Amino acid sequence: MKNLLYILLAMASLSCSKKNEEISPDSIYNVSSKWEKQDGKTITFSDMKGKVLVTAMIFTSCKTACPRLTAEMRTISQKVGKTNPEDIQYVLISIDPKTDTPQVMKAYLDTNKFDEKQWTFIRSNEDDTRELANVMAVKYKEISPIEFSHSNIISVYSKKGTLAYQKEGLDSGDDDLVKEIRKQIEL
Repeated sequence: MKNLLYILLAMASLSCSKKNEEISPDSIYNVSSKWEKQDGKTITFSDMKGKVLVTAMIFTSCKTACPRLTAEMRTISQKVGKTNPEDIQYVLISIDPKTDTPQVMKAYLDTNKFDEKQWTFIRSNEDDTRELANVMAVKYKEISPIEFSHSNIISVYSKKGTLAYQKEGLDSGDDDLVKEIRKQIEL
């Protein structure tokens, strides 16, 4: 009986010491929409809570900016170096969910030799994609059935889901972004 009392007291103190952290109003974890990953599984942004997120919005059939944006994301991940997959997630977000099926997204990751432990490619419906683009300050517009005009932005989110850094434009240097990612991993 005495041991049971000690166990109950220990459990009570553990549950009290682990406060539920409140999500900041400007956290990406507040985006409640569901997203389909390259493996067909469903995910929400809150499922990635506790990781530094490095994101870019692209579409796989793009022949101009997206391959360069993808290459830049690869360079950034190489400069950041090997990290624990529990600490960071590189997220490519499709702005063309009709074309970018899970099979197409998986093939894109495979072609680019992205390790799926640290790289995720997601898509959702048009409304959810538009909502997320607005949250991320990314603008895009369909200019033909196979072409989009869009912002070239790479965003870094803290482990709490708040925007820590944003880089706009291609080939404009990424040292500050890499430095910010490393800083966020250490926090």
